[in-house]
Order: sequence, then structure tokens, then C-alpha cells
Amino acid sequence: MCFLDTANVYGAGHNERLVGRAIADRRDKVILATKFGLMADDGSLRTSGRPAYVKACCDASLVRLGVECIDLYYQHRVDPDVPIEDTVGAMVELVQAGKVRYLGFSEASVDSLERALATHPIAALQSEWSLWTRDLEDAALPAARRLGIGIVPYSPLGRGFLTGQITSPDDFAPDDFRRSNPRFQGENFQRNLELVAEVRHLAEEKHVTAGQLALAWLLAQGEDIVPIPGTKRRVNLEQIGASCAITLSPDDVQRLEALAPKGAWSGARYANADRAPSGTYGTSRTRS
Repeated sequence: MCFLDTANVYGAGHNERLVGRAIADRRDKVILATKFGLMADDGSLRTSGRPAYVKACCDASLVRLGVECIDLYYQHRVDPDVPIEDTVGAMVELVQAGKVRYLGFSEASVDSLERALATHPIAALQSEWSLWTRDLEDAALPAARRLGIGIVPYSPLGRGFLTGQITSPDDFAPDDFRRSNPRFQGENFQRNLELVAEVRHLAEEKHVTAGQLALAWLLAQGEDIVPIPGTKRRVNLEQIGASCAITLSPDDVQRLEALAPKGAWSGARYANADRAPSGTYGTSRTRS
């Protein structure tokens, strides 16, 4: 089975249409996930968890995807102005109507997860997690495991940085989100290059790529983890797939974490903490 993840806000619906065309003749071979809850207006992002909006988004996504049911339906970001119980209630109605199979949240807090779970089972928490970003480990990860919620890490390759292929901010297109990301700027960029070089050296010792090693580290964290790296090239997709066959010993994991320890990476995740998207929402996106 293939696990595909998209959202209604990616490319203003274009990505859902693209995914829909790709799976049209193989729906039974795909676990399909999409999201609602973020709206892009004039370059800014707003959240909405209003029940009517939830239902309208689902119906629109079903049409764009060309399917009768979404396997996993996420709230992209929790709306602070709408009780999460109201949002989940609308999501439950979608399950009861046969339009959605399982429910999930992206970047939700522990409190939000607990309140949502009191209303209906929650299958997955999608949040940024990699050697590059380990904030999830502080509270959300142990809470999700305590609550029996699976983990779907996005940007498991540190937005491409952990591949070792990014050497300069000039590597990015003018509209690339990473150009404005603090971790890819100035002294932060140079310090982070030094850390990823250490990851690359260990990868070379094991005869794998830096990206494969980073993914293997994430997969070694538990059987409840399903990373969703993004790629635009088939060769990179093949390399990503090969990472599933890499087995790291406890010593390998400890050595890797010593080379690139938690908190060692320089720069904040976002220039604007309120924005916190899982990618960019125009024509250019980064999910790796």
C-alpha cells in the first residue's frame, strides 16, 4: 500500500486534483490523507474549525480527489476561536456519513489531543519531526503514545537540509519558503551546514546517503511512526524507499544523536511562529 498525504490548501486545491488523477485507476492500493483548516488569503494564512466549514471542505476535497471516501482526514491547524469539540463533532459526522474513515490532527497541542480524543478516537498526529526539529519529543510525542495516537512526521529530512545537497541559500527558487526561514539564513545556515556535514560523514561510513540515514534514525524511534518525505524526482523517491531497509543499532542511534544533538541546530523553525505551515501554499512547496 502507498500512503499519500495532501491538503486542500496546497496549490489552492491543485495538489488534490493531481493526486486524484494519479490514483484514479489504483484507489484500492492507496491510503489517502488530506487536510482542512487552513485558508490562504492574500499571502496570509487563517485557521477555521467551524463545523459548516469542515463539512464544506470535505465535500470539496472529495470532488477534487475523485473519491468517495478519505482514509485519514486531518485538521491542518487547530482553530483557537472554535472549541475543538465542535470541530471534532463535525468530523465525526463525516465518518458517520461514510465520507471519512479516520481522524487526525496536525501540530495539535497535548490539551487539544486529549479533548478531541474525549469526543472520538484520533488515529494520527502529523507534526514536524526529524534530527533537524525535535520539539515534538518534549510533550506531544509522549502524550500521543500515551493516548494511542500514531505519529506522522512531516519534513523528516529537515526541509531538504538533511540530504546534504543544500549548500547555499542560492539553491532555492525566488519564491521558495526556505529563503525566509531563519535556519537557512546567515550564520545559522553556516552553523547548520557544519552539523549536517557530520551526519553526511557517518552516512558515508555506512554507505548510505545523509537523507537515508536521517530517515532511518526517525524510523528507529518506534513502530508507530510513518514519515512523509516529499520529493519531485523519481531517483530521490527510490533513495527514500531504500531507507526502510536500513537497520540502525542502538549504538548507531546514539552516535548520530551525539553528532547532531537535540537543540544544536541554529535558528527558529519559522520567521513568524504563528504561521507555522507544513510547507508553502503557492506553486512551490517543500515537504522533505
